[in-house]
Amino acid sequence: MGQASIDGIVSRRSANYHPPIWDYDYVQSLRSDFVQDESYKERARKLKEEVRMMLGNVVDPLEKLELIDTLQRLALSYHFESEINKSSKNTSTDRISTVAWKKDNLYATALELRLLRQHGYKVDQDVFTCFMNDVGNIKSSLNQDFKGLLNLYEASYLLLEGEIVLGNARELVVKLLEQFLKENPDHQYLWMLVDHALELPLHWRMPRLEARWFIDVWWKELGLGERFNFARDRLMGNFLLSVGMIITPQDGKSRRIQTKINALITVIDDVYDVYGTLDELELFTDWTNLCKSYLLEAIWYYIGYTPTLQEYIDNTWISIAGSVILAHSYLLTDYITEKGLHNIQEGYYDIIYRSSIIVRLANDLATSLYELKRCDVPKSIQCYMYESRASEEEACMHIRKLIDTTWKKINENKMVKSPFSPTFIEIIINLAKLSLLIYQNGDGLGNKTKDIVLSIFVHPIFLPNFCTQKIVSFLV
Repeated sequence: MGQASIDGIVSRRSANYHPPIWDYDYVQSLRSDFVQDESYKERARKLKEEVRMMLGNVVDPLEKLELIDTLQRLALSYHFESEINKSSKNTSTDRISTVAWKKDNLYATALELRLLRQHGYKVDQDVFTCFMNDVGNIKSSLNQDFKGLLNLYEASYLLLEGEIVLGNARELVVKLLEQFLKENPDHQYLWMLVDHALELPLHWRMPRLEARWFIDVWWKELGLGERFNFARDRLMGNFLLSVGMIITPQDGKSRRIQTKINALITVIDDVYDVYGTLDELELFTDWTNLCKSYLLEAIWYYIGYTPTLQEYIDNTWISIAGSVILAHSYLLTDYITEKGLHNIQEGYYDIIYRSSIIVRLANDLATSLYELKRCDVPKSIQCYMYESRASEEEACMHIRKLIDTTWKKINENKMVKSPFSPTFIEIIINLAKLSLLIYQNGDGLGNKTKDIVLSIFVHPIFLPNFCTQKIVSFLV
């Protein structure tokens, strides 16, 4: 046997997972009366028509960009996809002829680049050269333009490989924004936005949670940005993953199916990570990529092998289960093609591969020490330390750079023709965003999910101008 036993009793490792903090009956009891109430449906319909009129009537290009940005951050843009797509196309086409409206305006230029790149338009980074001095730094005259600097910082996370201007600009902008936080605590609203952005950029955030945060900021403009700690807790954790990937309210059935898939993958992962002996795992393994990947990690553990970083990534981008989760997500979308199925089945399309790498590396940054204590295999940090003789701090910095580089490649992937629908591309990217948030402040497997689950699923949003008696929960 691959593991010692006494009198036929197998000695097994224990992950010491915390029990779930959510009673399943309570989860099943969650309801929103506002989904079925016809008066609220009619009110929502009228408000959507008002917003469509706003989008059609706005003449000023900057005002239109700001409106689109607000709709996206409120997670409402899916209601106005055709209007926003048309506007983005027109903005992209008219950029040169209408450059006057954003001349010498860092805020407008950065906002335009970020929104157009988010919609797949390859805007050249050279639009920022007019804001740089002779040595490539931000002009000193802009050092106090914190609104512009904040938007340049956000835009820099949509840079592509080889874009030196945006990369160098981000380093200086971060220093200027950090200085702003130290010296301007009284600028409450902007301070909150800057602090929130430096914690994690908008492009890397889970859209649904960002919307819940932005609603509070947008309406109330008080308090500091919330600090969300994430951790998976079986049912609710797996549902959170589904909500983070599939954000539109009308796709509730897809979220429920995805939650079941996530739960099954979690159980299989725990079996391989902790519970099974090597002999049992070999019998249990079906010859699929995921299970073979799990088995290889188990073999590494039992023979005491430390792989190279590349060897580790080549295997664990599969074992993190992102590709399996996304394969099922694809089958839950409305746009399925033979070419798309082929890419899912045979090649694991580049953007799926890269999203999975981010999930894997984000997990490692948060969990490696915890998982080593429970006798798990070396993670990317330890592999890099062993291979390069780097310190732990240097290894962590290297892994963060890998995440940043992988994001650049994802940004490029979004701009090329794809066999997948824009909806599924967003699901793929949302998985990477969600992983960064889940593992931002914890190991993702402990007892820190309460605030985030309450924020998205339980705590209502008070609508003072709409109804004095009722409050509305954030629909899931």
